[in-house]
Amino acid sequence: MIDRPAELSIILSQAVDLVPAALHGSLGLFTDIDDTLTAEGRIDPPAAAALAELRAAGVPVIAITGRPLGWCLPLLGAWPLDAMVAENGGAALIPDGDGARIEFAQPAAERVRNAERLRAAAARVLREVPGATLARDSDGRVTDIAVDHSEFARLDEAQIQAVVRLMQEEGLTATVSSIHVNGWIGTHTKLSAAHWMLRRLYGRELAPEIGRWVYVGDSTNDQLMFGAFERSVGVANLRRFAAQLHTWPRWITRGERGAGFAEVARAVIAGLGR
Repeated sequence: MIDRPAELSIILSQAVDLVPAALHGSLGLFTDIDDTLTAEGRIDPPAAAALAELRAAGVPVIAITGRPLGWCLPLLGAWPLDAMVAENGGAALIPDGDGARIEFAQPAAERVRNAERLRAAAARVLREVPGATLARDSDGRVTDIAVDHSEFARLDEAQIQAVVRLMQEEGLTATVSSIHVNGWIGTHTKLSAAHWMLRRLYGRELAPEIGRWVYVGDSTNDQLMFGAFERSVGVANLRRFAAQLHTWPRWITRGERGAGFAEVARAVIAGLGR
């Protein structure tokens, strides 16, 4: 884990040589979506090709994102993923024949109770932070709220931190992605989602084998995963958040976004040892 900027330059210079050896024998990948698999809101061609190559090689890939359930639903059939977890662990989409099974981290009654608190928190943020707007994908959200800071609207760092503070005052967990500030009620996280999916999909516990799973991300809201996964990788555009990061990934790719993800995919496939 890199925890000082000086070490970042060392990792950057070594990334191409270290990643293939270190990812030998990986069991699969967990990955963020926005600005990790996508660029400008669309799947980055190198990432699309890498996902297809991973599927052909029999490597499971599970995406965990802050994007809403409604946004994710059409993508599960279009992208070769074993599952897609939306809303930072609040909901999961699992392939089921030609469609998808939707499962939630919280029971229905709890989600109903939380919805009113989420609406009140969103209203307070919009009222008290000048320039704050809800993310355009908000209609598809079930278990969280999102405020746009870099996708269609622009908030500076002081505004972003004001949104985070207000969400926390309202009892929400708040994280900052590359495009949104997300807030939700509950203890679920990207990390709890990873444990949930391994158990749900394969009937196995993640803890004994977490050292052989890779996590790929790009933003401050990936820091929990960077700290938990020994095989953690940041795509190069993670450097945009250098001033805000307290937990760095083990490696950083040379390429940004989909090109960086493709570097990781090639290393994993090369290290399968089959």
